[in-house]
Amino acid sequence: MKKLFFSAMFFISFLMNGFSQTNGNSFVIGDKTFLLNGKPFVIKAAEVHYPRIPKEYWEHRIKMCKALGMNTLCLYVFWNIHEPQEGKYDFTGNNDVAEFCRLAQKNGMYVIVRPGPYVCAEWEMGGLPWWLLKKKDIKLREQDPYFIERTKLFINEVGKQLADLQITKGGNIIMVQVENEYGSFGIDKPYIQTIRDIVKGAGFSDVPLFQCDWNSNFQNNALDDLLWTINFGTGANIEEQFKKLKELRPNTPLMCSEFWSGWFDHWGAKHETRSATALVSGLQEMLDQNISFSLYMTHGGTSFGHWSGANFPNFSPTCTSYDYDAPINESGKVTPKYFEVRKLLERYLPEGESLSDIPDSIPTISIPAFDLTETALLFDNLTKPKISEEIKSMEFFDQGWGSILYRTKLVKSDKQQTLVITEAHDWTQVFIDGKKIATLSRLRGENTVKLPPLKEGAILDILVEAMGRMNFGKGIYDWKGITEKVELKSDNETKVLKNWQVYTIPADYSFAKNMNYGNAKNTNKQPAFYKGTFTINKKGDTFLNMSNWSKGLVWINGYAIGRYWEIGPQQTLYVPGCWLKEGENEVIIFDLASPTIAKTEGLRQPILNVLTGNGAYSCRKAGENLDLKNENPFYSGTFKEGKGWQQINFNKQTKTRYFCLEAINSLGGDNYATIAELEILGEDGKPLSCQHWKCIYADSEELDAANNTATNVFDLQESTIWHTNYSTTKAAFPHQIIIDLEEEKVVSGFSYLPRAEQDNTGMIKDYKIYLKQTPFKLKN
Repeated sequence: MKKLFFSAMFFISFLMNGFSQTNGNSFVIGDKTFLLNGKPFVIKAAEVHYPRIPKEYWEHRIKMCKALGMNTLCLYVFWNIHEPQEGKYDFTGNNDVAEFCRLAQKNGMYVIVRPGPYVCAEWEMGGLPWWLLKKKDIKLREQDPYFIERTKLFINEVGKQLADLQITKGGNIIMVQVENEYGSFGIDKPYIQTIRDIVKGAGFSDVPLFQCDWNSNFQNNALDDLLWTINFGTGANIEEQFKKLKELRPNTPLMCSEFWSGWFDHWGAKHETRSATALVSGLQEMLDQNISFSLYMTHGGTSFGHWSGANFPNFSPTCTSYDYDAPINESGKVTPKYFEVRKLLERYLPEGESLSDIPDSIPTISIPAFDLTETALLFDNLTKPKISEEIKSMEFFDQGWGSILYRTKLVKSDKQQTLVITEAHDWTQVFIDGKKIATLSRLRGENTVKLPPLKEGAILDILVEAMGRMNFGKGIYDWKGITEKVELKSDNETKVLKNWQVYTIPADYSFAKNMNYGNAKNTNKQPAFYKGTFTINKKGDTFLNMSNWSKGLVWINGYAIGRYWEIGPQQTLYVPGCWLKEGENEVIIFDLASPTIAKTEGLRQPILNVLTGNGAYSCRKAGENLDLKNENPFYSGTFKEGKGWQQINFNKQTKTRYFCLEAINSLGGDNYATIAELEILGEDGKPLSCQHWKCIYADSEELDAANNTATNVFDLQESTIWHTNYSTTKAAFPHQIIIDLEEEKVVSGFSYLPRAEQDNTGMIKDYKIYLKQTPFKLKN
């Protein structure tokens, strides 16, 4: 009875909202449908992100979405790009989100706005501004007074830009989102209520407000007066995805607010692709049931400059390209997937309407190979240092992005010493008297260096490059630089190093262009800036070939093009033709470890799937095998058939640090094991934080045909999975995975989520759980 009461109240509240209709236009929640100007309306939204597209190309991409068969654009508003420094707002140029919405309206498209404050989007810090971390005790995405104060100020600025563009006021905005996928972060309805009130207070009171989550967690933070939408990817059982929502709100319109068309790429991992057949099948199933959707992404674009983020946990930074295997590729061209989706959507057009013509693609050009002849060694171009007795993070020195150099003097020592850095975020080079002695990667968890014998007064330089801050889960607390301490260890002696000179190296063109360039030779392969020019007669898009270069940033004619890294899979950088000039064009490359040759070229096609190094995503070392013959299982059981979370209580508690799940067989009789998510339950029966977990062993992972690494079982992404290898070794049961909790915890059970795709392999049946306070035996 209570459920029916709230469903009725929800329905009535929307019908009685009394939206002012000064122009006769409205968008409201009806009975099992949206109503646009009083008529049933199915939202067919294309997710696009204005900062990932040059402003000069905005209208082209909008027309591409229109020609695909979409009627709406869905977009995030990125707080950190609009307020890069506290209190300094920028809604101009490429940040002019209101102009983007007006262009959409000009082309007959409606808009759904998602202003955050958190957006995720594989974007630096999930859209939150870095300067929030200057307050060490801040509570992000909680009712921290300072966080709420700054959120309100920002959302009010968004309201000034967009509130007058709501449909009732003559604009084209039909819905506004409150927060974003909060269920994957926590449970805090009062916080969601606060954000809702802030959004309303900013002027978004004329259109429905909604909140999105996954079908497994949407109830945790669901507010009675908001529309509830569900996010999921291709291959999902759509009936199952909406089952609980339809039970709770039988009269609500249904919407998949993120239907994932592809996925994003990580440095050091294979380029992601998703099936066009599964995408079209899912869209058709939703359209046949009048279920609205937003296709995430329809056009991904590019995370230019330093804006690409990093995923959680274990820090996996995302590539500059946000191609996403979307129907419209990174440079705005049609793909085979585009034509498949267009063919489908043409069948669902309102009577009398037809698809618009597909716009011509932006021309591409090749640029002959050219040398970058001028060099500026970083160590020869350092600005005045800041003095700090203790190690502090980048944020303490009022720096948001780029690299930071910590320098101190060491005393004479002939003993073997180990340098221990806790923790360096994210990619670190260690120099003694200007000579590089080590490179440490956060991806691999590296933090120690064996030092050579030292002379008195030897100069220790630690150069740390900050890659994107984590954009998901609790990882958004991602301070950069060296975040804790630096120690020297020898025998039984440990010394904390102090008295640092600190040099900030911002990721800004203004900094790069003012280097003292010359003809210096980089014989020691130090970090350096390289400058050169190329000449063209006709502008066009191109792809800068970075395969000669190691790791760093590129600027062309002052535009920040993005990060590159030799490990791949991305080996080119997209250069929009609108940022080029007929005649001479300037290129500056900041390379952190020196190129094989200071030369590059412009290609007509991107290179997005060439790996040249190990990104350390495998959870098993070569030849390593788990030995369980002397171990006794703590618990044994059988998983039920079907989708959705299964919670297993041990009916007893124990202390453990190492959690091993061994899959014995599968429900389908195949030899594979898959897991979408695992939660380990603490003594209170609630999931433990997985923020510092590490997967230290998996007997088998599919890393060639897909990125099905075992770390996916605790990445809080229900659409990514661990899948044992099927492309090469095809190992048979049993299959094991070991998780290091990083500290001893009392555990009482675990929760298991099978993969969401229908009729697929690896659905585990029988299993055993092993728990230990000491490491399991791994032998070669």
